[in-house]
Amino acid sequence: MFTQQLFELALHIQEPWYVKDIQFNTENKRLDIHIDFRKGSVFHYESEKENINGDFKACDTELKEWRHLNFFEHECYLHARVPILDIAGNTQRLLNPPWAGLGNGFTLLFEVLVLQLASHMPVHTVSKLTKVSDYKIWSMLERYVDQALAKNDYSDLTAVGMDETSKSKGHDYITIFVDLLKKRTIFIAEGKDHKTVTAFVDDLKEHNASADQIKDVSCDMSKAFIKGVENNLPKADITFDRFHIMKIINIAVNDVRKQEAQTQSILKDSRYVFLKNEKNLTDKQRQKRQEISMSKLNLKSMKALHIRESFQEIYNAPIPELFESRLKEWYFWATHSRIQPIIEAAHTIKEHWNGVLNWNKSRINNGLLEGLNSLIQAAKAKARGFRSFRCFRIVAFLITGKLNFTQFNENYLPV
Repeated sequence: MFTQQLFELALHIQEPWYVKDIQFNTENKRLDIHIDFRKGSVFHYESEKENINGDFKACDTELKEWRHLNFFEHECYLHARVPILDIAGNTQRLLNPPWAGLGNGFTLLFEVLVLQLASHMPVHTVSKLTKVSDYKIWSMLERYVDQALAKNDYSDLTAVGMDETSKSKGHDYITIFVDLLKKRTIFIAEGKDHKTVTAFVDDLKEHNASADQIKDVSCDMSKAFIKGVENNLPKADITFDRFHIMKIINIAVNDVRKQEAQTQSILKDSRYVFLKNEKNLTDKQRQKRQEISMSKLNLKSMKALHIRESFQEIYNAPIPELFESRLKEWYFWATHSRIQPIIEAAHTIKEHWNGVLNWNKSRINNGLLEGLNSLIQAAKAKARGFRSFRCFRIVAFLITGKLNFTQFNENYLPV
């Protein structure tokens, strides 16, 4: 009797429930705990959707089993006769006992363990550790993610970042939308065309929000993204992400270096000298840059590098007027540089002029999204890729969605 009471305390079993029997199988390393309820017990049941709220007696029972946390090295299972409640007339409802999780056949505490493990390691590894099939774990994680997302409220959402990323090798892309102020992923769509923005707006409607409340969007210069925003977010100003702009200029600088390296041996092994900011250079790279600078060869590569560095300085302008005047000066310099890749990069920026200028007003960029994406890609690498959009979506939200699982499982502690 003392042992049963001890397990009741450990499992938080309270009246009218009690531990009826405990079976310890040392050979199979398994612990089975049988739970029952006292005859004539009354159970509380409520459902806002069905307009049911009251205390009811059981008219029948159904045997159920749940996987629980291991008892040392022993797998632990709970068993119970779950009451079928007589609500009224022909209405009957199966009670969900207090220890039962959202998944089929897991306790709340076991689900917390899986959630925590899956936030740090591949699902297949979690499967091997817990001896539960991948399929059941994915289903449980999806249920938590979907129910938490359904509870999200986006009524105060105003600034959104969007970017595409690869789901797997090749050209299998998805588009991620993030709340730039709350720093969380809020929507994921398959593909990278303008329809992803349409899908995002449809999702807003499900979360107490509308397209008109979005005032700022940070994205790259993709024609599809621009079209999507213009067609679906009428009140939003586009800020072209400075990291993508810098990528365009960096590609131009690298093209100049590669062309010139064919005739200038001093540029051999200098790629990262031109791609990295000076403060990030290693001692060896810094020495290489100094050697190139002092060569008196009047290299186009160095001129292109200075043009890139000058563009970066524009973002230090304290007011919009100075930002615009410096950008105009830079554009004149770049387009008169006689360096074709730089001229082409400058023309690209000119074509997206307003979106570049908007940065000084909105001060938003996709740096946050890049960071969240790196977490997702790291998880993908650990899992050796995801077989489906479903799996990618689940893990992405689990890691970067800041989802509130405590509203379904009070045992969960945010990662």
